[in-house]
Amino acid sequence: MSVTLSENAAKHVASFIDRRGKGYGIRLGVRTSGCSGMAYKLEFVDDTQDEDLVFESHGVKVVVDPKSLPYIDGTELDFVREGLNEGFKFNNPNVKDACGCGESFNV
Repeated sequence: MSVTLSENAAKHVASFIDRRGKGYGIRLGVRTSGCSGMAYKLEFVDDTQDEDLVFESHGVKVVVDPKSLPYIDGTELDFVREGLNEGFKFNNPNVKDACGCGESFNV
């Protein structure tokens, strides 16, 4: 079981942590939301909880709570630029369907 970052995503996250001046890494999880059932949560994390799982990818730590892991196991978080738009892209092999706007998914 693992969650990884692409090299681009790791550079982007590391840059934000440097500008922020502190941070352990990022927390990736899921929450119930949207028309398809679940949405991703992504936030900076300064410390971990006892039950958290920690993965490291390209020098950046990714913290995942055990309840979210079954839904995002195998996911690669990428950072992409398409024209004038840029942002994180979740390459999740568990997704069976996603809503049209891309805000939520189900497994």
